[in-house]
Amino acid sequence: MAPRVGILGRGRFGGVIAGLCVRAGLEVDSTGSGDADALARVATADIVILALPLGRLETVPPHALAGALVVDATNHWWELDGARPDLEDPRTSTSESVQRWLAESRVVKAFGHASAWELENLGRLAGDPARRALAIAGDHPDDVARVGALVDALGFDPVPIGPLAAGAMVEPGTETFGADVGAEELREIIARFPRSQRGRVIARARGVDPSRLPALW
Repeated sequence: MAPRVGILGRGRFGGVIAGLCVRAGLEVDSTGSGDADALARVATADIVILALPLGRLETVPPHALAGALVVDATNHWWELDGARPDLEDPRTSTSESVQRWLAESRVVKAFGHASAWELENLGRLAGDPARRALAIAGDHPDDVARVGALVDALGFDPVPIGPLAAGAMVEPGTETFGADVGAEELREIIARFPRSQRGRVIARARGVDPSRLPALW
């Protein structure tokens, strides 16, 4: 059965994902964070996509999404979020911060390393050699598979990259962020992340050799 998708965020990014869902024949509902009744309705969807500015996360009552499968499509932007040491700390990832806030939800990282324009314009049918890949990070294999099926339905090849902590590999400042590549090349980028500048920064902050980063995920 096709999933019902809820989108929390009515900006450009959330609107594009909603449009992709409609194009794929999926039932979709969206709202901002300020409408309690609409939020309660969106929270009952099979998959809820968090498409709000990350700095507004705390306007979402955690209990409202208790038990929900939540896709974190957010990123930390200093210009929007201001100075946030908790979101800039290389010892963790922003998706783990989202999971800490939404402690009763199951959070999966996806969509956030592509722009709204890329999502709107680069989707392709399965098997198209020009099909772009999107990374997925999550702690529960069943949830990763469900989000992967959604990514596929919206026109992109899903590439699981590890648990939620591995979402650090697709944040702004990484080679993956904004990379218009297929599944094989995306896996290659992920494999060399420990040797990247961002990978070395994270390894130093965590006091480990960069080659040990994959084991930490």
